Amino acid sequence: MTHLSEVDPLAGWSANLAALDRLPRGLGRDSERALRLAQRFNEEVVRPCYLQLDARLQDHPEEWPQDFIATAARWRLFSRWIPRLYGGEGWNFLSLYVFLEEVSSVCVGLANVIGVHYLGVATLMATWNTRLSEEVLTDVCRADLRGQPHLIALAITEPGAGTDMEETELLERITIGTVARPQGDGGYRLDGSKVFISNGHVSHWFMVISAEDRRRAADTGVVLVLRHDDQGFTRGRHENKMGQKACVASELLFTACPVPAARVAYAPADSQALAVAHRAMLQRIIDYVVSSTRAGVAAFAAGVARGSQRLAQDYALTKRLPKGRLIEQQWAQSCLAEMAKNAAMARQCWIESALANGLGGLYAPLLLPPLAQLEAATPALLWRACGRTLRHPWLQRQLQRRYLKDYPAPWQRHVSGLASMAKFAASDLAVATAGLALELMGADGLRQTQAAEKMLRDAKLLQIYEGTNQLNRVNYFKCSLRHDDAIAVFVREEGV
Repeated sequence: MTHLSEVDPLAGWSANLAALDRLPRGLGRDSERALRLAQRFNEEVVRPCYLQLDARLQDHPEEWPQDFIATAARWRLFSRWIPRLYGGEGWNFLSLYVFLEEVSSVCVGLANVIGVHYLGVATLMATWNTRLSEEVLTDVCRADLRGQPHLIALAITEPGAGTDMEETELLERITIGTVARPQGDGGYRLDGSKVFISNGHVSHWFMVISAEDRRRAADTGVVLVLRHDDQGFTRGRHENKMGQKACVASELLFTACPVPAARVAYAPADSQALAVAHRAMLQRIIDYVVSSTRAGVAAFAAGVARGSQRLAQDYALTKRLPKGRLIEQQWAQSCLAEMAKNAAMARQCWIESALANGLGGLYAPLLLPPLAQLEAATPALLWRACGRTLRHPWLQRQLQRRYLKDYPAPWQRHVSGLASMAKFAASDLAVATAGLALELMGADGLRQTQAAEKMLRDAKLLQIYEGTNQLNRVNYFKCSLRHDDAIAVFVREEGV
């Protein structure tokens, strides 16, 4: 196994340091701009509604935050981080993590409504299907301008296959329920269901990962694009979640749902055209996606940890004890320091992972300094004209060859491993910090109006989605600590 440290010693040692000279100038300025936007959005939109919304959804879990989504669209939050090629504002994706952490410090459920949309964007981009990207992302940006959000959701989890869907090695051992049967015209007919799909009831576009043969999912996996009004596609129940209630989780049902060839983002035929094993390309697409979004979960976690610490400190400042304020107690000061340390560590986790993505992951092509400088200096109308040229099949195939077939395996492992480490480390820190906040506040912290108990409910979900923390620990070992490919991974104890 070739390790990144043998190919790129500095990036293998620290993506933070490698990014200093290799990423475009101005990333800090963009991040500061995203931070100011998030702070203003929190004060004007999130703080006034998040507790009331959480209480209402406790009693009416079948509802979803329509008003919030419409407001976020007016702020152009669903197109601000889409490249200018497609009509977006082209803010760099590293600044998106800053925005998501800051909003999560108040309500990670509402932050996830925005973040999940970019999970869908990332999935589409990871296929390097430039024709479909131009069609879908242009529609999203135009809808955002009209104040009529067209969100994108990723549909991957199934009733009998959750975390397993993110590793081709695990796909070999299960039988998935959803099947995409090839049709003679290059399209598919989709049957089955997906569950726990975030934003499922409020999205316009859906990235659906299925397989031609449910018993050979790793070798026959397909990535399809569906619209909310497609024939044979319906939404089922809402999941009544414990936390992050503002981001609806949905069941999606497919009954002989026709998917035309024009909506096939990636299929075994594409790997055949590239003369490469399909399961390797499917894993590469999945890694591109989760490597970027697991860093986003870590940013959520950093926000939750920081928000929990802030709530606890505000409480300690005003809580009166017989001999003074709670914040003047040494044990309380030690607890608050521990919480602040956790938040800072969680932030460093997502920063290292996000910068690795910028250097060698999904966002690396967009952050090449010459391209970034050209993008900043080119008028938007000219970029849109360039975007239409991306529909050419030859160009699409060349990009898939460059960024899928020829994507360096050491970078794939490094970015994937760092993302898994960031996700499980930061989410565990968030849960621990939210728990400390409740311990410090005692019975007062259990009141819904105090928001501390909500922080803990919200934090627990961070340990589950984007791959359970158990899977991410094994993936971190596989990508970053396993020095010999002969060492088996994902082996269950009963198989030893």
